[in-house]
Amino acid sequence: MVRWKGASGWHFATLPVKPAALIKARFGATARGWGSIRVRIRVGDTEWDTSLFPDRRAKSYLFAIKAAVRKAEDLSHGDTITAHIHVM
Repeated sequence: MVRWKGASGWHFATLPVKPAALIKARFGATARGWGSIRVRIRVGDTEWDTSLFPDRRAKSYLFAIKAAVRKAEDLSHGDTITAHIHVM
């Protein structure tokens, strides 16, 4: 998990390349604006709806982890997380 360098304090996680490639192959044609794919994500006991966004530099997808999730799961910059992703 990384913190965006801007003043907003957004945190993001990037998917490993192999699962990202599988998601792109199966759901890439249904992508919406900016190449986003609607998903439901669960980290620990916390679940929320969001979108995956393409990260061309990493050849993967990333997603935002909002403050409520970080607080509920006691997460901070630099943590490695396990996310369960369901494409909607």
